[in-house]
Amino acid sequence: MAEAFLSVDGVSAYYGRAQALEDVSFEIAGGATSIIGRNGMGKTTLCNAILGLPPAHVTGSIRYQGQELVGLASYKVAKLGIGYVPQGRRLFPSLSVDEHLRMIAPRGRSRRWSIRDVYDLFPRLNERRRNGGAELSGGEQQMLAIARALLTNPTLLVMDEPSEGLAPMIIEQLVDTFRSLEQEGLAILLIEQNLGVATAIADRQLVMVAGSIAAETNAAELLGDPELQRRYLGVEPLAESA
Repeated sequence: MAEAFLSVDGVSAYYGRAQALEDVSFEIAGGATSIIGRNGMGKTTLCNAILGLPPAHVTGSIRYQGQELVGLASYKVAKLGIGYVPQGRRLFPSLSVDEHLRMIAPRGRSRRWSIRDVYDLFPRLNERRRNGGAELSGGEQQMLAIARALLTNPTLLVMDEPSEGLAPMIIEQLVDTFRSLEQEGLAILLIEQNLGVATAIADRQLVMVAGSIAAETNAAELLGDPELQRRYLGVEPLAESA
């Protein structure tokens, strides 16, 4: 049997003596998977563990297309084909949109994504290409963070809270974009606390509680089970709270 696309096996993470992840295990064979949970449940630490970002000490195994990632430098993880859209976007305020993209733009014609491709995907960025990162709206910043990740030509895109702080109309546009990217064959690992966004993008849902995967379900079951939402996500159904 072939190895999973991404395999996380028995992963724990520590900040000094404080444990942030405990025995996290799951596999991704492709498509879109959401890891959903409230703030402080370890979701961003899991992202950092996969990407090889400090400062947590990570134990266990994370394999991507057969390659062990634990202990690998983050730039080497990126070269294996994992793109990252971090929480908070992490743009350079003084660099223009075009400068952000040209720093990463691939050389050679064999790559899937070019600057022209991401401008076609996000026409608004083309209109704002001379504007600095600090001059962009929240939605434009998120488009730029996604475009930057796509220029690394990933086969897996890891996104940490991409809907955070965005207006509903912008979120709808981004959801459509993520769906189209998945249809093109890009695997997506979405880290979210927004139930609507998580279930709109991915059918497979992994629920994280206190640093562990507490449940695995699908979008329809999670949306249709108020008790599951209340127990794991602290969500009160609208019909009951009205």
